[in-house]
Amino acid sequence: MSGNKIQPPEYFIWETHGIHAGTGNDHVKHGVDELEKITEQAIAKGHPNISFIIHTPRLTRFRYAAEKRLDVKFIRGDNAYFNYPKKIEKLKEKYGNEISIKYGIELEWLGADLGLQWNRSKIFQAQNADFVIGSLHFSKEGIPYDGSQEEADQLIKLRGGVENYWLGYIEELIEMVDCSWEMIQIVGHLDLPKLFAPIPQALLELDTSDHILARRMRFLLEMISEYNLALDVNLAGINKGCGIYPHQSILQRAKQLDIPISLGTDTHSIQNLGNHFERGIKFAYEVGYKHYLSFSKTIPEKRPLRNSGFKEEKYKVMNLGIEMLNLRFEDRKQRRIPKFSFGGEFRTFLEHHKNATSLGDFEAIRIRKGNKSVTISNSVPENSSSKTSGLLSHHRDDPGVLSMIFNALASEEINVETAYLNTNNDGTATAFLTLSGDENAIKEAVEFVRGTGGDSFIEIRVGDNFDIPELQKGKNYLLEVDGVNLPIAISKQMILSIHNNSSGVLLILLSALASQNINIKDLKLGQRGNKGYAILGIEESSNSVSEVLKKLGPQFFETTHLQLGSEGV
Repeated sequence: MSGNKIQPPEYFIWETHGIHAGTGNDHVKHGVDELEKITEQAIAKGHPNISFIIHTPRLTRFRYAAEKRLDVKFIRGDNAYFNYPKKIEKLKEKYGNEISIKYGIELEWLGADLGLQWNRSKIFQAQNADFVIGSLHFSKEGIPYDGSQEEADQLIKLRGGVENYWLGYIEELIEMVDCSWEMIQIVGHLDLPKLFAPIPQALLELDTSDHILARRMRFLLEMISEYNLALDVNLAGINKGCGIYPHQSILQRAKQLDIPISLGTDTHSIQNLGNHFERGIKFAYEVGYKHYLSFSKTIPEKRPLRNSGFKEEKYKVMNLGIEMLNLRFEDRKQRRIPKFSFGGEFRTFLEHHKNATSLGDFEAIRIRKGNKSVTISNSVPENSSSKTSGLLSHHRDDPGVLSMIFNALASEEINVETAYLNTNNDGTATAFLTLSGDENAIKEAVEFVRGTGGDSFIEIRVGDNFDIPELQKGKNYLLEVDGVNLPIAISKQMILSIHNNSSGVLLILLSALASQNINIKDLKLGQRGNKGYAILGIEESSNSVSEVLKKLGPQFFETTHLQLGSEGV
């Protein structure tokens, strides 16, 4: 297909609960099997993104009436579910240059015993999913909330009335969130039972009612807030005649608790692609939301509900920073939204981000969580015009060449304090280092490189009157890590190292990369006290990097392989 030249629609949602993938050869069709067809349709409509989702397989006790009639026991079984990530990867290979493709799973809550263990296995089977929605469709009695009016009436009768019907649902959701919060990012369609049973008045009066339903719903929302989960604003109820999930009163309470939202049509047919986007955006905006979340590899991305006053490019910078910071944390902490400081033109974000602080005229966003932070910008950092002493090397742009320099310096007990490395796009690279140590020892190291480097070095010398080299050009720039100045153009694959600030330590990292034939394309060093900081831009397709970083030793306090997928790179 040709490149996407069509103007994106005015109202567009980067969906989370998006288009349900089909079940292939399973006996009951559920969703879209023609993934290529609907992807091409999204491209034709000018959509910048398409999000697919699939239900996890269920225990056989949890079946809809239609499935029981057909004796379907393994609905959405392993074959369709297991092959789902592979299908998405093929789509990305074919259409990835024309549209962003994301995918996730809808994790069926089936109880806290076997159901919980079952769900843990399903998480592992959906490799590299962008998001996981935790949803409750079936009661603990095995009767669905969203099956049919007859099934709902059966459960209402079994529980002794509509209020107990709803109360059981809320209690099961509380159990789901409490047991599953580390596995999911979003809580799905919070008031699903209204499809076949009227929503009780107590849930429409959440701020004032002392009814047990209101109290339990308030508690549920507080749990969602405390566990840093997002709430699914689900547009499927529009087509079903019960309205958007959740009801406005519930969403208003969520906004008071600062619970983020994600949006989606939860559609199961091609005909509903992109339907109701405008209505969903206006619904959330009227409650007071100004932005929502999408997800990439379970890491949240912020997006504006309305582009007026919020340029999409500014959000791309912020999402890039969120991704870079979150990759520094273990999985369970990655989905948590960090805190922000905004400066320059980014200060327009201040009024819409709770507890955000100002950076004044500094054109940047600082994103922080605990004792870690990154500061990024889409403006080129100012370069120092002062002259300085150091070592200049013009050499072949090949793996291992830079480590020769660091090896020679370490042999003379010379420490590298700051470094700049620029690839010249002609097969050569230029490095500039500032050093601490005996001048004669530095000269000895340089002579050693000249004598042993063969034709790898075109020029290498030390001097007192060098200009600080200009940064490589990039779309966005990292300015600081944990407050340490490390200006560098952001590339798709980078390594962040925080290590013991002594001679020879960084050589370990450079040698490890050279051993795997990994070339360094950009490098910046910084320091604070006994800690050295390094940020490296490396060549792409370096699959062995993460394994190498695990072997560096105790002198490395943090080493993070930043494989960045954000639009801001």
